[in-house]
Amino acid sequence: MSEQQREYALEHSEVITARASDLYGIIADVTRWPVLFGPTVHTDHIERTPSVERFHLWALLDGNVLNWTTRRTHDPERLVVTYAQAHSRPPFRTMTGEWRFRPLDGERSEVVLTHRFVPLEDTPEIREQITRTLDRNSTVELARLRGVAELGHSADELVFSFEEALSGIAGSAADAYAFVAEAEAWPERLPRVTKAVLRDYREGIENLELETVADDGSTTATSAVRVLFPGERIAFKHITVPKPLLGHSGLWTFSDVPAEQGGGSTISVRHTVSVNPATIGEVLGAGATLEDARRHAREILGAQCRATMERAAAHAAERATVPGATKPGDDAVTGAAAPV
Repeated sequence: MSEQQREYALEHSEVITARASDLYGIIADVTRWPVLFGPTVHTDHIERTPSVERFHLWALLDGNVLNWTTRRTHDPERLVVTYAQAHSRPPFRTMTGEWRFRPLDGERSEVVLTHRFVPLEDTPEIREQITRTLDRNSTVELARLRGVAELGHSADELVFSFEEALSGIAGSAADAYAFVAEAEAWPERLPRVTKAVLRDYREGIENLELETVADDGSTTATSAVRVLFPGERIAFKHITVPKPLLGHSGLWTFSDVPAEQGGGSTISVRHTVSVNPATIGEVLGAGATLEDARRHAREILGAQCRATMERAAAHAAERATVPGATKPGDDAVTGAAAPV
């Protein structure tokens, strides 16, 4: 490697009261990161085998949402996960590294996070900027890993997923998608939504702030980041979640049904939720269990989701009866489904 492309390395470590294999499992399963680690918004796999994976990852960093593609290899016997960014962003020319997990005495383990990088511009100022950023981010990541691992339950117990689906919609997937994408219109379209504010990070990535009202008249403010794949999917990750949740993310999927199969469209929403065992008693009472919390979250989130799906389906059906309304493939559909 030339002097102009010299590689540097930084290493950060943390001793955590948890088994090394459990810590390895948390880091190895990136699909759970949106509900366990604050910055991660969404992950989308391109390739996935037991030993190698490639995925797109969107993360909230320094007030902005960035995305990149990462390739990782898994070695469960050595408890090592290596990574390499396929297309690094400035100030990096390249970025690789690894997570290593080493058992210590008792239930303690050492976690070592290594970054190896080549700066795009190799100057003292850029290197200092990179070092400060990696020091800060690594400290935060390791602290979050410690926080999750020391909750006293495995990730399998804390995290669960479920899906809601609605089929036989008498309208296009594009119009159902548009209803969900156009969240700024929800106060007029959804009874419990009193305020909706959308703010773009950049095209296709946005922050959604909602204010909703409950049956007793109380209001709740929530914030979420959304990643839009026009006409097809909307990924979301809640920044604020109610107790006893620790995290909540999901993916809306919209698809048309071929005419020979009956036509119309379908909507499905896959939710992934993590539960904070420390706050279960505050909401569900003394003696409530993780299973009680999972059931409670499933009922509440499922009901809210179904209500929105039904409104989106009604909107799509209404559009299908309007003369001159857009049909799948029309240019106007692309405009309607574009990020606001």
